[in-house]
Amino acid sequence: MLQLNQIYKVFNQGTPDEKLALKSLELTLAKGEFVTVIGSNGAGKSTLMNMISGKLTPDAGAVIIDGKDVSPVDENVRSKMIGRVFQDPMAGTAPHMTIEENMAIAYGRTHKRGLRFGVTKSRRSYYKETLETLHLGLENRMNAKVGMLSGGERQALSLLMATFTNPKILLLDEHTAALDPSRAELVTNLTKEIVSQNNLTTLMVTHNMQQALDLGTSLIMMDKGQIIFEARGEEKKKLTVEKLLHEFQRIKGEKMLNDRAVLI
Repeated sequence: MLQLNQIYKVFNQGTPDEKLALKSLELTLAKGEFVTVIGSNGAGKSTLMNMISGKLTPDAGAVIIDGKDVSPVDENVRSKMIGRVFQDPMAGTAPHMTIEENMAIAYGRTHKRGLRFGVTKSRRSYYKETLETLHLGLENRMNAKVGMLSGGERQALSLLMATFTNPKILLLDEHTAALDPSRAELVTNLTKEIVSQNNLTTLMVTHNMQQALDLGTSLIMMDKGQIIFEARGEEKKKLTVEKLLHEFQRIKGEKMLNDRAVLI
């Protein structure tokens, strides 16, 4: 479903600020595979997500989605096949618009309907039924401005909007990091449920190693623009935070003063 073939990306090439962000990166996700991504700051995680979404274009290599090379395809066109949830709960919604209007816009990404046609009686019923799956009572507040919702409610809505059109790829960019523990747990559980029910091919960046182990079918660790460790299936199930940290130290060959902070 998703292939990254020899992706190479350099920022500020030929200047004193030149930075190699991704180096010959290779990654393949099968249909329905859920991969969690960890790595220290500057490892290339955000660049990876932006490369898949189309916000960035590779200097070399190809991004292939469902058998099609989308490397030259603009981000706005690619958004029809990709759902994305950001760290900032406000980033995936229009806060000055209602819940209903936000859902109509999200629906319109994959359907040739403008906002005026999106909020019809049948569509409103569909939005309400979909909102009910969140168990947050938002189906009774469809005319509420999204900016008035709590951070957890906005992020749950963003997750729903990113997935209810059944995207080919779902990108979760530290989507629980800005939430308090109880709301983070809520959104985490919703993520697990929605991805599983819809069999979504998912890539999730997280700084929480335990979350990276608890969610998904596979795990990759990045460093300096490369994937330095990968665990899938039974191998991932056997991992613990301590084993993961030990693996990072073994690969890097460095003594860590604060091993629990190394991936943060």
